[in-house]
Amino acid sequence: MVILGIDPGLATTGYALIETDEKRNPTKISWGCITTPAGVPTPARLMEIRTQLLKTITSKKPARAVVEKLFFEKNAKTAMAVGEARGAILSCLAEQHIAILEITPLQMKRALTGQGNADKTQVQKMLMIIFKLDAPPKPDDAADALALAWCGMRHLND
Repeated sequence: MVILGIDPGLATTGYALIETDEKRNPTKISWGCITTPAGVPTPARLMEIRTQLLKTITSKKPARAVVEKLFFEKNAKTAMAVGEARGAILSCLAEQHIAILEITPLQMKRALTGQGNADKTQVQKMLMIIFKLDAPPKPDDAADALALAWCGMRHLND
């Protein structure tokens, strides 16, 4: 089974893929980011996110996607942009009939580290331990997406 984790953003959307065996052990992982340039109209940026996500979906065929849920944002302009990116992502996943799990950053951090207020360094250290990585996954958006994908894999085991 392939599980896709997505950390939405208009400028940078992190994604990660975990392939599991029949016992739900991770056998292969990969991560990266979809970036869109500032100064380009929002509809074109949303279309780029959707197009790149669709390429990933088509090539990797995930059975489940875990998308970070917008929990709280102090900056309304940023919250709107993330919400628009989430909308493009969720509609793309739904069109491809991919099961979607939405979790908040707090839920992800609590599942991964045991603390809902864990910082990025703690999240990355846990990912290094879990996936036996030599270095922390970078950039931060991709690391968060990997943590989300792990939560999706863990959810299958519950």
